[in-house]
Amino acid sequence: MNRRTVRAAAIALPFVMAAGLVACSSSPAPANAPAAAGDPVTGGTLTYLEHQTYTNLYPPQAGFYPNGGIVNNIAARLTWQNPETLEIEPWIASDWTVNADATEYTFNLNPDVSFSDGTALDAAAVAKNFDTYGLGAADRGLTVSEAINNYASSEVVDDDTVTFRFSAPSPGFLQATSTINSGLLSPETLDGTIEDFGAGNAEEIIGSGPFTVTDEKLGTEYTLTARDDYDWAPESAENQGRAYLDAVHVLVTPEDSVRIGSLLAGQADYVRYVQAFDEDRVESAGFTLYAPQTRGVNNSISLRPSNPLLTDIRVRQALVAAVDSQEIVDTLFTENYPVAKSVLSSEAIGFKDESEHYAHDQDKAEKLLDEAGWTPGADGIREKDGERLSITVYEAKPQPLSKQTLELVAQQLAKVGVELTVKPGDAGSYAEDTRDPEKTGFYHSMVGRADLDVIKSQYFTKNRDALISNDAELDSLLLAVASEPDADKRIAASQAVQDYIAEQAYVIPLFEEPQVYGAATYVQGVAFESVGRPTFSGVWLQEH
Repeated sequence: MNRRTVRAAAIALPFVMAAGLVACSSSPAPANAPAAAGDPVTGGTLTYLEHQTYTNLYPPQAGFYPNGGIVNNIAARLTWQNPETLEIEPWIASDWTVNADATEYTFNLNPDVSFSDGTALDAAAVAKNFDTYGLGAADRGLTVSEAINNYASSEVVDDDTVTFRFSAPSPGFLQATSTINSGLLSPETLDGTIEDFGAGNAEEIIGSGPFTVTDEKLGTEYTLTARDDYDWAPESAENQGRAYLDAVHVLVTPEDSVRIGSLLAGQADYVRYVQAFDEDRVESAGFTLYAPQTRGVNNSISLRPSNPLLTDIRVRQALVAAVDSQEIVDTLFTENYPVAKSVLSSEAIGFKDESEHYAHDQDKAEKLLDEAGWTPGADGIREKDGERLSITVYEAKPQPLSKQTLELVAQQLAKVGVELTVKPGDAGSYAEDTRDPEKTGFYHSMVGRADLDVIKSQYFTKNRDALISNDAELDSLLLAVASEPDADKRIAASQAVQDYIAEQAYVIPLFEEPQVYGAATYVQGVAFESVGRPTFSGVWLQEH
Protein backbone atom coordinates (compact mmCIF):
# COMPACT_ATOMS: atom_id res chain seq x y z
CA MET A 1 0.00 0.00 0.00
CA ASN A 2 1.12 3.59 -0.51
CA ARG A 3 3.08 5.14 2.31
CA ARG A 4 3.43 8.76 3.16
CA THR A 5 6.71 10.17 4.44
CA VAL A 6 7.04 10.31 8.20
CA ARG A 7 6.97 13.91 9.32
CA ALA A 8 7.93 13.63 12.96
CA ALA A 9 8.44 16.88 14.82
CA ALA A 10 11.90 17.70 16.10
CA ILE A 11 10.98 16.43 19.55
CA ALA A 12 10.60 12.91 18.20
CA LEU A 13 14.03 12.77 16.61
CA PRO A 14 16.05 12.49 19.84
CA PHE A 15 13.89 9.51 20.84
CA VAL A 16 14.89 7.68 17.68
CA MET A 17 18.52 8.72 18.14
CA ALA A 18 18.44 7.47 21.72
CA ALA A 19 17.06 4.16 20.51
CA GLY A 20 19.92 4.00 18.05
CA LEU A 21 22.43 4.10 20.89
CA VAL A 22 21.78 0.46 21.63
CA ALA A 23 21.33 -0.73 18.06
CA CYS A 24 24.94 -1.82 17.83
CA SER A 25 24.41 -4.25 20.69
CA SER A 26 21.46 -6.08 19.18
CA SER A 27 21.65 -9.85 19.49
CA PRO A 28 23.43 -11.33 16.48
CA ALA A 29 21.88 -14.06 14.37
CA PRO A 30 22.54 -17.57 15.72
CA ALA A 31 25.71 -19.16 14.40
CA ASN A 32 23.73 -22.07 13.02
CA ALA A 33 20.80 -20.02 11.70
CA PRO A 34 19.43 -21.53 8.48
CA ALA A 35 20.61 -19.84 5.30
CA ALA A 36 18.02 -18.18 3.11
CA ALA A 37 16.62 -20.83 0.83
CA GLY A 38 15.04 -19.16 -2.14
CA ASP A 39 11.68 -17.47 -2.34
CA PRO A 40 9.23 -17.92 0.55
CA VAL A 41 6.73 -20.72 0.21
CA THR A 42 3.09 -19.95 0.91
CA GLY A 43 0.96 -22.42 2.84
CA GLY A 44 1.36 -25.06 5.49
CA THR A 45 0.85 -25.24 9.22
CA LEU A 46 3.61 -24.60 11.74
CA THR A 47 3.48 -26.72 14.90
CA TYR A 48 4.60 -24.48 17.76
CA LEU A 49 5.01 -25.63 21.35
CA GLU A 50 4.36 -23.03 24.05
CA HIS A 51 5.65 -23.54 27.57
CA GLN A 52 2.64 -22.05 29.40
CA THR A 53 -1.01 -21.33 28.74
CA TYR A 54 -2.08 -17.75 28.23
CA THR A 55 -4.09 -16.02 30.95
CA ASN A 56 -5.53 -12.80 29.49
CA LEU A 57 -5.51 -11.01 26.12
CA TYR A 58 -6.42 -7.49 27.28
CA PRO A 59 -3.36 -5.76 25.80
CA PRO A 60 -2.34 -3.76 28.90
CA GLN A 61 -2.24 -7.07 30.79
CA ALA A 62 -0.53 -9.05 28.01
CA GLY A 63 3.05 -8.73 29.26
CA PHE A 64 3.18 -12.41 30.28
CA TYR A 65 4.93 -14.02 27.30
CA PRO A 66 2.20 -16.54 26.40
CA ASN A 67 -0.29 -13.65 26.35
CA GLY A 68 2.00 -11.40 24.35
CA GLY A 69 2.80 -14.13 21.85
CA ILE A 70 -0.87 -14.13 20.84
CA VAL A 71 -1.50 -10.37 20.98
CA ASN A 72 1.64 -9.70 18.94
CA ASN A 73 0.16 -11.71 16.06
CA ILE A 74 -3.53 -10.81 16.21
CA ALA A 75 -3.29 -7.07 16.94
CA ALA A 76 -1.48 -4.53 14.77
CA ARG A 77 -0.26 -1.30 16.39
CA LEU A 78 -0.04 2.32 15.37
CA THR A 79 3.74 1.99 15.07
CA TRP A 80 6.38 -0.73 14.93
CA GLN A 81 9.65 -0.79 16.86
CA ASN A 82 12.29 -2.24 14.58
CA PRO A 83 13.86 -5.05 16.62
CA GLU A 84 17.29 -4.50 15.05
CA THR A 85 17.60 -0.70 15.30
CA LEU A 86 14.88 0.00 17.91
CA GLU A 87 13.70 2.89 15.72
CA ILE A 88 9.97 3.59 15.63
CA GLU A 89 8.46 2.99 12.18
CA PRO A 90 5.03 3.44 10.60
CA TRP A 91 2.46 0.66 10.77
CA ILE A 92 -1.22 1.54 11.03
CA ALA A 93 -0.11 5.16 11.35
CA SER A 94 1.52 6.46 8.18
CA ASP A 95 3.13 9.39 10.01
CA TRP A 96 2.86 11.47 13.17
CA THR A 97 3.74 14.77 14.78
CA VAL A 98 4.64 15.51 18.39
CA ASN A 99 4.58 18.93 20.01
CA ALA A 100 7.59 20.46 21.75
CA ASP A 101 6.83 19.23 25.27
CA ALA A 102 5.43 15.82 24.28
CA THR A 103 1.93 16.59 25.54
CA GLU A 104 0.21 16.24 22.15
CA TYR A 105 0.61 13.56 19.48
CA THR A 106 -1.21 13.48 16.16
CA PHE A 107 -1.27 10.34 14.00
CA ASN A 108 -2.34 10.06 10.38
CA LEU A 109 -3.66 6.60 9.60
CA ASN A 110 -3.24 4.43 6.55
CA PRO A 111 -6.57 3.95 4.76
CA ASP A 112 -8.31 0.65 4.03
CA VAL A 113 -7.25 -1.10 7.22
CA SER A 114 -9.79 -3.32 8.93
CA PHE A 115 -10.34 -5.53 11.93
CA SER A 116 -10.76 -9.25 11.39
CA ASP A 117 -14.56 -8.90 11.48
CA GLY A 118 -14.42 -6.48 8.56
CA THR A 119 -15.08 -3.25 10.48
CA ALA A 120 -12.91 -0.27 9.63
CA LEU A 121 -9.85 0.56 11.68
CA ASP A 122 -10.40 4.31 11.59
CA ALA A 123 -9.58 7.23 13.84
CA ALA A 124 -12.63 6.66 16.03
CA ALA A 125 -11.56 3.06 16.67
CA VAL A 126 -8.00 4.12 17.47
CA ALA A 127 -9.28 6.80 19.85
CA LYS A 128 -11.44 4.25 21.68
CA ASN A 129 -8.45 1.91 22.05
CA PHE A 130 -6.27 4.53 23.69
CA ASP A 131 -9.08 6.01 25.78
CA THR A 132 -9.50 2.49 27.18
CA TYR A 133 -5.79 1.80 27.65
CA GLY A 134 -4.94 5.30 28.89
CA LEU A 135 -7.87 5.79 31.27
CA GLY A 136 -9.00 2.25 32.03
CA ALA A 137 -12.54 1.17 32.83
CA ALA A 138 -12.61 0.20 36.48
CA ASP A 139 -16.25 -0.89 36.38
CA ARG A 140 -15.28 -3.58 33.86
CA GLY A 141 -11.93 -4.46 35.41
CA LEU A 142 -9.91 -2.92 32.56
CA THR A 143 -6.71 -1.46 33.99
CA VAL A 144 -4.68 1.50 32.79
CA SER A 145 -1.70 0.48 30.66
CA GLU A 146 1.65 0.78 32.42
CA ALA A 147 3.09 1.79 29.04
CA ILE A 148 1.02 4.99 28.90
CA ASN A 149 1.70 7.90 31.24
CA ASN A 150 -0.29 11.09 31.89
CA TYR A 151 -3.03 10.31 29.36
CA ALA A 152 -5.79 12.93 29.23
CA SER A 153 -7.95 12.59 26.11
CA SER A 154 -8.28 11.83 22.41
CA GLU A 155 -9.74 13.84 19.54
CA VAL A 156 -10.96 12.37 16.26
CA VAL A 157 -9.88 15.02 13.75
CA ASP A 158 -11.24 13.13 10.74
CA ASP A 159 -11.62 9.51 9.65
CA ASP A 160 -7.87 9.11 9.19
CA THR A 161 -6.47 11.49 11.84
CA VAL A 162 -6.46 11.24 15.63
CA THR A 163 -4.85 13.46 18.28
CA PHE A 164 -3.93 12.43 21.82
CA ARG A 165 -3.37 14.89 24.66
CA PHE A 166 -1.58 14.43 27.96
CA SER A 167 -1.79 16.18 31.31
CA ALA A 168 2.02 16.29 31.54
CA PRO A 169 4.85 15.40 29.16
CA SER A 170 4.65 11.77 28.01
CA PRO A 171 7.85 11.19 26.03
CA GLY A 172 7.45 7.41 26.11
CA PHE A 173 4.08 7.44 24.35
CA LEU A 174 5.47 7.08 20.82
CA GLN A 175 7.27 3.87 21.76
CA ALA A 176 4.22 2.78 23.75
CA THR A 177 2.16 2.81 20.55
CA SER A 178 4.47 0.09 19.18
CA THR A 179 4.12 -2.34 22.09
CA ILE A 180 1.75 -5.27 22.41
CA ASN A 181 0.20 -3.38 25.34
CA SER A 182 -1.23 -1.02 22.69
CA GLY A 183 -2.51 -3.69 20.30
CA LEU A 184 -5.49 -2.34 18.36
CA LEU A 185 -8.75 -4.21 18.98
CA SER A 186 -12.23 -3.66 17.58
CA PRO A 187 -14.53 -1.25 19.42
CA GLU A 188 -16.92 -4.11 20.12
CA THR A 189 -14.18 -6.16 21.75
CA LEU A 190 -13.25 -3.19 23.94
CA ASP A 191 -16.80 -3.09 25.30
CA GLY A 192 -16.15 -6.33 27.19
CA THR A 193 -15.11 -6.97 30.78
CA ILE A 194 -11.72 -8.25 31.86
CA GLU A 195 -13.23 -11.74 32.06
CA ASP A 196 -14.11 -11.55 28.36
CA PHE A 197 -10.39 -11.35 27.58
CA GLY A 198 -9.57 -14.41 29.67
CA ALA A 199 -8.58 -17.94 28.73
CA GLY A 200 -11.20 -19.67 26.62
CA ASN A 201 -12.30 -16.48 24.88
CA ALA A 202 -9.47 -15.97 22.38
CA GLU A 203 -11.69 -16.61 19.36
CA GLU A 204 -13.88 -13.68 20.41
CA ILE A 205 -10.99 -11.18 20.43
CA ILE A 206 -11.25 -9.14 17.22
CA GLY A 207 -7.87 -7.69 16.28
CA SER A 208 -6.19 -5.99 13.35
CA GLY A 209 -3.13 -8.18 12.81
CA PRO A 210 -2.19 -10.91 10.34
CA PHE A 211 -3.78 -13.77 12.32
CA THR A 212 -6.96 -14.65 14.21
CA VAL A 213 -7.40 -17.28 16.89
CA THR A 214 -9.45 -20.36 15.99
CA ASP A 215 -10.07 -23.82 17.43
CA GLU A 216 -9.18 -23.01 21.02
CA LYS A 217 -9.23 -25.83 23.55
CA LEU A 218 -9.05 -24.29 26.99
CA GLY A 219 -5.57 -24.49 28.48
CA THR A 220 -4.17 -26.92 25.93
CA GLU A 221 -4.14 -25.63 22.34
CA TYR A 222 -5.30 -23.06 19.83
CA THR A 223 -4.61 -22.14 16.23
CA LEU A 224 -3.47 -18.84 14.76
CA THR A 225 -5.12 -18.72 11.34
CA ALA A 226 -3.85 -16.36 8.63
CA ARG A 227 -6.10 -13.51 7.48
CA ASP A 228 -6.37 -13.52 3.69
CA ASP A 229 -7.08 -9.77 3.60
CA TYR A 230 -4.13 -8.62 5.71
CA ASP A 231 -2.14 -6.07 3.70
CA TRP A 232 -0.65 -3.45 6.04
CA ALA A 233 2.63 -4.72 7.44
CA PRO A 234 5.33 -2.36 8.79
CA GLU A 235 7.59 -1.00 6.04
CA SER A 236 10.63 -2.97 7.22
CA ALA A 237 8.76 -6.30 7.25
CA GLU A 238 9.99 -8.70 4.60
CA ASN A 239 6.45 -9.93 4.02
CA GLN A 240 4.16 -7.02 3.14
CA GLY A 241 0.97 -9.04 2.72
CA ARG A 242 -0.83 -12.11 3.98
CA ALA A 243 1.18 -14.40 6.27
CA TYR A 244 3.07 -17.06 4.36
CA LEU A 245 1.76 -19.78 6.67
CA ASP A 246 -1.86 -20.86 6.59
CA ALA A 247 -1.80 -21.45 10.32
CA VAL A 248 0.25 -21.85 13.47
CA HIS A 249 -0.97 -24.72 15.63
CA VAL A 250 0.00 -23.90 19.21
CA LEU A 251 0.18 -26.70 21.76
CA VAL A 252 0.75 -25.90 25.44
CA THR A 253 3.53 -28.23 26.57
CA PRO A 254 4.78 -27.46 30.09
CA GLU A 255 7.17 -30.41 30.41
CA ASP A 256 10.65 -29.48 29.17
CA SER A 257 11.47 -33.04 28.15
CA VAL A 258 8.32 -33.39 26.07
CA ARG A 259 8.76 -30.02 24.39
CA ILE A 260 12.39 -30.63 23.45
CA GLY A 261 11.85 -34.29 22.64
CA SER A 262 9.02 -33.38 20.26
CA LEU A 263 11.24 -30.86 18.47
CA LEU A 264 14.13 -33.31 18.08
CA ALA A 265 11.79 -36.09 16.93
CA GLY A 266 10.27 -33.93 14.21
CA GLN A 267 6.86 -33.79 15.87
CA ALA A 268 7.15 -30.01 16.38
CA ASP A 269 8.70 -27.35 14.21
CA TYR A 270 9.36 -24.54 16.68
CA VAL A 271 9.33 -24.28 20.49
CA ARG A 272 9.53 -21.53 23.08
CA TYR A 273 11.46 -21.77 26.33
CA VAL A 274 14.47 -23.93 25.68
CA GLN A 275 15.96 -24.27 29.12
CA ALA A 276 19.65 -23.49 29.50
CA PHE A 277 20.42 -27.15 30.25
CA ASP A 278 18.83 -28.16 26.92
CA GLU A 279 20.61 -25.65 24.69
CA ASP A 280 23.57 -27.90 23.80
CA ARG A 281 21.26 -30.81 23.12
CA VAL A 282 19.17 -28.77 20.68
CA GLU A 283 22.14 -27.29 18.84
CA SER A 284 24.13 -30.51 18.66
CA ALA A 285 21.13 -32.21 17.04
CA GLY A 286 21.29 -29.66 14.22
CA PHE A 287 18.46 -27.41 15.28
CA THR A 288 18.67 -23.63 15.57
CA LEU A 289 18.62 -21.69 18.84
CA TYR A 290 17.32 -18.14 18.95
CA ALA A 291 17.89 -16.06 22.11
CA PRO A 292 16.54 -12.52 21.63
CA GLN A 293 17.11 -10.28 24.64
CA THR A 294 14.23 -8.68 26.52
CA ARG A 295 16.06 -5.33 26.86
CA GLY A 296 14.35 -4.14 30.02
CA VAL A 297 14.60 -4.65 33.78
CA ASN A 298 16.90 -7.59 34.40
CA ASN A 299 16.05 -10.83 36.11
CA SER A 300 16.45 -9.63 39.69
CA ILE A 301 15.45 -10.03 43.31
CA SER A 302 13.73 -7.02 44.83
CA LEU A 303 14.43 -6.51 48.54
CA ARG A 304 11.31 -5.08 50.19
CA PRO A 305 12.56 -2.35 52.58
CA SER A 306 9.24 -2.27 54.44
CA ASN A 307 9.89 -5.82 55.64
CA PRO A 308 11.11 -5.33 59.25
CA LEU A 309 14.19 -7.50 58.61
CA LEU A 310 15.19 -5.41 55.59
CA THR A 311 14.62 -1.89 56.90
CA ASP A 312 18.28 -1.48 57.86
CA ILE A 313 20.26 -0.57 54.74
CA ARG A 314 23.25 -2.46 56.13
CA VAL A 315 21.27 -5.70 56.00
CA ARG A 316 20.24 -5.04 52.41
CA GLN A 317 23.82 -4.17 51.47
CA ALA A 318 24.97 -7.40 53.09
CA LEU A 319 22.46 -9.44 51.12
CA VAL A 320 23.56 -7.82 47.87
CA ALA A 321 27.21 -8.55 48.67
CA ALA A 322 26.46 -12.15 49.66
CA VAL A 323 24.86 -13.12 46.36
CA ASP A 324 27.24 -14.23 43.60
CA SER A 325 25.45 -13.70 40.28
CA GLN A 326 28.42 -15.01 38.34
CA GLU A 327 28.18 -18.35 40.16
CA ILE A 328 24.47 -18.48 39.37
CA VAL A 329 25.08 -17.98 35.65
CA ASP A 330 28.04 -20.36 35.57
CA THR A 331 26.10 -23.06 37.41
CA LEU A 332 22.66 -22.85 35.84
CA PHE A 333 22.78 -20.84 32.63
CA THR A 334 24.74 -20.17 29.45
CA GLU A 335 26.34 -17.26 27.61
CA ASN A 336 22.83 -16.27 26.49
CA TYR A 337 22.30 -15.02 30.07
CA PRO A 338 24.93 -12.31 30.71
CA VAL A 339 25.56 -11.39 34.35
CA ALA A 340 23.63 -8.23 35.20
CA LYS A 341 25.56 -5.02 35.81
CA SER A 342 22.54 -2.90 36.77
CA VAL A 343 18.82 -3.29 37.20
CA LEU A 344 18.61 -2.51 33.46
CA SER A 345 19.90 -4.71 30.67
CA SER A 346 23.08 -3.58 28.95
CA GLU A 347 20.95 -3.57 25.76
CA ALA A 348 18.43 -1.19 27.34
CA ILE A 349 18.31 2.48 26.47
CA GLY A 350 19.83 4.44 29.36
CA PHE A 351 21.80 1.53 30.84
CA LYS A 352 24.46 2.51 33.37
CA ASP A 353 27.08 0.08 34.64
CA GLU A 354 26.58 -0.21 38.42
CA SER A 355 28.87 -3.22 38.88
CA GLU A 356 30.77 -1.62 41.76
CA HIS A 357 27.60 -1.80 43.87
CA TYR A 358 26.91 -5.43 43.05
CA ALA A 359 30.31 -7.05 43.55
CA HIS A 360 30.24 -10.34 45.42
CA ASP A 361 32.07 -9.99 48.74
CA GLN A 362 31.29 -12.49 51.51
CA ASP A 363 33.59 -10.80 54.05
CA LYS A 364 31.85 -7.47 53.48
CA ALA A 365 28.45 -9.14 53.92
CA GLU A 366 29.45 -10.70 57.24
CA LYS A 367 30.93 -7.46 58.53
CA LEU A 368 27.79 -5.49 57.66
CA LEU A 369 25.56 -8.01 59.40
CA ASP A 370 27.80 -7.88 62.48
CA GLU A 371 27.56 -4.08 62.48
CA ALA A 372 23.77 -4.31 62.19
CA GLY A 373 23.66 -6.43 65.34
CA TRP A 374 22.86 -9.81 63.79
CA THR A 375 24.92 -12.58 65.39
CA PRO A 376 25.11 -16.29 64.41
CA GLY A 377 22.79 -18.59 66.34
CA ALA A 378 23.30 -22.21 67.28
CA ASP A 379 22.42 -23.41 63.78
CA GLY A 380 24.44 -20.70 62.06
CA ILE A 381 21.45 -18.49 61.19
CA ARG A 382 21.87 -15.01 62.59
CA GLU A 383 19.63 -13.70 65.34
CA LYS A 384 18.84 -10.34 66.91
CA ASP A 385 16.59 -9.69 69.89
CA GLY A 386 15.34 -13.27 69.67
CA GLU A 387 14.39 -13.06 65.98
CA ARG A 388 15.98 -15.12 63.23
CA LEU A 389 17.23 -13.48 60.03
CA SER A 390 14.83 -15.58 57.96
CA ILE A 391 13.27 -14.31 54.72
CA THR A 392 10.70 -15.83 52.35
CA VAL A 393 10.58 -15.75 48.56
CA TYR A 394 8.26 -17.42 46.08
CA GLU A 395 9.39 -19.20 42.93
CA ALA A 396 8.49 -17.07 39.89
CA LYS A 397 6.99 -19.50 37.38
CA PRO A 398 7.51 -17.23 34.32
CA GLN A 399 11.25 -16.85 35.03
CA PRO A 400 13.75 -19.42 33.73
CA LEU A 401 14.87 -21.90 36.38
CA SER A 402 13.50 -19.65 39.11
CA LYS A 403 13.32 -22.40 41.74
CA GLN A 404 16.89 -23.52 41.08
CA THR A 405 18.13 -19.92 41.00
CA LEU A 406 16.52 -19.05 44.31
CA GLU A 407 17.75 -22.27 45.92
CA LEU A 408 21.30 -21.39 44.89
CA VAL A 409 20.81 -17.87 46.28
CA ALA A 410 19.63 -19.50 49.51
CA GLN A 411 22.86 -21.53 49.67
CA GLN A 412 24.93 -18.37 49.14
CA LEU A 413 23.03 -16.46 51.83
CA ALA A 414 23.35 -19.36 54.28
CA LYS A 415 27.14 -18.88 54.14
CA VAL A 416 26.71 -15.49 55.85
CA GLY A 417 24.01 -16.66 58.26
CA VAL A 418 20.83 -15.70 56.41
CA GLU A 419 17.97 -18.15 55.94
CA LEU A 420 16.00 -17.91 52.68
CA THR A 421 12.87 -20.06 52.37
CA VAL A 422 11.80 -20.71 48.77
CA LYS A 423 8.09 -21.44 48.39
CA PRO A 424 6.47 -22.96 45.27
CA GLY A 425 5.07 -20.53 42.70
CA ASP A 426 1.79 -22.41 42.44
CA ALA A 427 0.97 -22.17 46.14
CA GLY A 428 -2.58 -21.03 46.82
CA SER A 429 -1.37 -18.08 48.87
CA TYR A 430 1.05 -16.86 46.17
CA ALA A 431 -0.94 -13.89 44.83
CA GLU A 432 -1.78 -12.49 48.25
CA ASP A 433 1.54 -13.18 49.94
CA THR A 434 3.71 -11.69 47.20
CA ARG A 435 1.97 -8.33 47.75
CA ASP A 436 2.68 -8.47 51.49
CA PRO A 437 6.30 -7.45 52.18
CA GLU A 438 6.20 -8.93 55.67
CA LYS A 439 5.31 -12.36 54.28
CA THR A 440 7.49 -12.05 51.17
CA GLY A 441 10.65 -10.05 51.77
CA PHE A 442 12.18 -11.02 48.42
CA TYR A 443 10.44 -10.83 45.05
CA HIS A 444 11.86 -12.49 41.91
CA SER A 445 10.84 -10.85 38.61
CA MET A 446 11.82 -9.01 35.41
CA VAL A 447 10.13 -6.77 32.82
CA GLY A 448 10.83 -6.61 29.09
CA ARG A 449 10.31 -3.35 27.22
CA ALA A 450 12.69 -1.46 24.93
CA ASP A 451 12.00 2.00 26.31
CA LEU A 452 13.24 4.12 29.20
CA ASP A 453 9.81 3.93 30.86
CA VAL A 454 10.38 0.24 31.69
CA ILE A 455 12.16 1.13 34.93
CA LYS A 456 9.12 3.10 36.06
CA SER A 457 6.84 0.20 35.15
CA GLN A 458 8.74 -2.07 37.51
CA TYR A 459 9.32 0.14 40.55
CA PHE A 460 6.74 2.96 40.62
CA THR A 461 4.21 2.61 43.45
CA LYS A 462 1.25 2.93 41.06
CA ASN A 463 2.62 0.45 38.51
CA ARG A 464 4.07 -2.99 39.30
CA ASP A 465 5.64 -1.73 42.53
CA ALA A 466 8.03 -4.67 42.83
CA LEU A 467 9.72 -3.14 45.90
CA ILE A 468 6.56 -2.07 47.78
CA SER A 469 8.89 0.57 49.18
CA ASN A 470 6.60 3.60 49.58
CA ASP A 471 9.77 5.58 48.82
CA ALA A 472 8.69 9.08 47.75
CA GLU A 473 12.19 9.93 46.53
CA LEU A 474 12.25 6.89 44.25
CA ASP A 475 8.80 7.73 42.92
CA SER A 476 9.96 11.26 42.14
CA LEU A 477 12.98 9.98 40.24
CA LEU A 478 10.81 7.53 38.29
CA LEU A 479 8.30 10.24 37.36
CA ALA A 480 11.17 12.27 35.92
CA VAL A 481 12.00 9.40 33.56
CA ALA A 482 8.41 9.25 32.33
CA SER A 483 7.83 13.02 32.10
CA GLU A 484 11.06 14.57 30.76
CA PRO A 485 10.65 15.55 27.08
CA ASP A 486 14.38 16.09 26.45
CA ALA A 487 15.91 12.78 25.35
CA ASP A 488 19.33 13.33 26.94
CA LYS A 489 17.83 14.48 30.24
CA ARG A 490 15.50 11.51 30.19
CA ILE A 491 18.46 9.13 29.89
CA ALA A 492 20.14 10.97 32.76
CA ALA A 493 16.95 10.57 34.81
CA SER A 494 16.98 6.82 34.19
CA GLN A 495 20.61 6.61 35.25
CA ALA A 496 19.77 8.56 38.42
CA VAL A 497 17.19 5.88 39.22
CA GLN A 498 19.77 3.15 38.66
CA ASP A 499 22.19 4.99 40.95
CA TYR A 500 19.58 5.39 43.67
CA ILE A 501 18.42 1.77 43.57
CA ALA A 502 22.05 0.60 43.74
CA GLU A 503 22.94 2.98 46.58
CA GLN A 504 19.88 1.96 48.58
CA ALA A 505 20.58 -1.75 47.99
CA TYR A 506 16.99 -2.27 46.92
CA VAL A 507 17.66 -4.90 44.26
CA ILE A 508 19.97 -7.83 43.58
CA PRO A 509 20.33 -7.96 39.76
CA LEU A 510 21.08 -11.50 38.58
CA PHE A 511 21.26 -11.77 34.79
CA GLU A 512 20.01 -10.32 31.53
CA GLU A 513 17.09 -12.48 30.52
CA PRO A 514 16.56 -13.70 26.97
CA GLN A 515 13.68 -15.63 25.47
CA VAL A 516 15.19 -18.84 24.08
CA TYR A 517 13.56 -20.69 21.19
CA GLY A 518 14.46 -23.76 19.19
CA ALA A 519 13.45 -24.40 15.59
CA ALA A 520 14.06 -26.87 12.81
CA THR A 521 16.33 -25.54 10.06
CA TYR A 522 13.51 -25.72 7.52
CA VAL A 523 11.64 -23.06 9.52
CA GLN A 524 12.55 -19.88 7.65
CA GLY A 525 11.86 -16.22 8.42
CA VAL A 526 11.99 -16.58 12.21
CA ALA A 527 11.57 -13.13 13.73
CA PHE A 528 10.67 -11.41 16.99
CA GLU A 529 9.39 -8.04 18.12
CA SER A 530 11.72 -5.80 20.10
CA VAL A 531 11.60 -7.76 23.36
CA GLY A 532 11.60 -11.30 22.03
CA ARG A 533 7.98 -12.27 21.33
CA PRO A 534 7.56 -14.34 18.16
CA THR A 535 6.29 -12.71 14.97
CA PHE A 536 4.84 -15.36 12.67
CA SER A 537 3.75 -13.34 9.61
CA GLY A 538 7.10 -13.78 7.84
CA VAL A 539 7.71 -17.41 8.83
CA TRP A 540 7.58 -20.05 6.09
CA LEU A 541 8.38 -23.71 5.75
CA GLN A 542 11.08 -24.80 3.35
CA GLU A 543 10.47 -28.12 1.63
CA HIS A 544 12.37 -30.85 3.43
